Amino acid sequence: MSFFEHLEALRWHIIRALIAVASIATFVFFQKDFVFKTIVFGPRNPDFYTYRLFCSFGEMMCIQPTRFEVITRDLAEKFTTHISVSIILGLIVAFPYVFWEFWRFIKPGLYPNERKSARGVVLICSLLFIMGVLFGYYFIAPFALSFLAGYELADTLATPTLNSYINYMVMFTLPVGLIFEMPVVSFFLTKAGVLAPQMLRSGRRYAIVIILIVAAVLTPSPDVVSQMILATPLYILFELSIAVSARVWNAKQKIILAEEAELLMREKALLERNIEDIT
Repeated sequence: MSFFEHLEALRWHIIRALIAVASIATFVFFQKDFVFKTIVFGPRNPDFYTYRLFCSFGEMMCIQPTRFEVITRDLAEKFTTHISVSIILGLIVAFPYVFWEFWRFIKPGLYPNERKSARGVVLICSLLFIMGVLFGYYFIAPFALSFLAGYELADTLATPTLNSYINYMVMFTLPVGLIFEMPVVSFFLTKAGVLAPQMLRSGRRYAIVIILIVAAVLTPSPDVVSQMILATPLYILFELSIAVSARVWNAKQKIILAEEAELLMREKALLERNIEDIT
């Protein structure tokens, strides 16, 4: 395919992905009451699943969120936020299809062995992203909102705007979904020769510090429990990334050794033929 043919193919992949996002966003738009009452404002509800789960572990783990009202300061804020929430949920739900379109575009340019080793990447990548978003929604958002709403300062009342609340919810979910893609990123970087398991192992202590910083940023609560709730799975993902990188690295080394052995055999056979010709 020529350069312009590749551009044309990419254009249609993007169009189909946008149609999928727009279709889901349109459906979400017309489910306004359910989306906002059950999903968007769910973590501020005392009956939210996470609060009930932790309360079932005992009184020490039971957390009750501080009630707060969400206000709007602009006439169009409710409408524009409704649109933006629909688009964000459309992107999240359509992510598997969007990634599948992206994979269909790059797949023809891969070698057969690369396609074989990357089998199931769409499913794995989609599952990790959705798991990350759900983890952020069910575990990070409730703890963070509970702390932020309950933080006391003299002569102040917590009445966040709708736009501010949505921005926090996005910060607690989407970045976590992307962070959960660490093993997939590790796989492709190792395949490309940019990353090696030795690099990850040697940087483990720095990775732990970075993970704790990320956990502190994404969970504004100063208590150790909420930060460890995020830091623990991030560290597990880091170790999983090392394991994935090591597996890919070892497979590459086996291929290299096999190619070198085959080359030596050919050189040996050629040398033997030359000796026979001389004698």
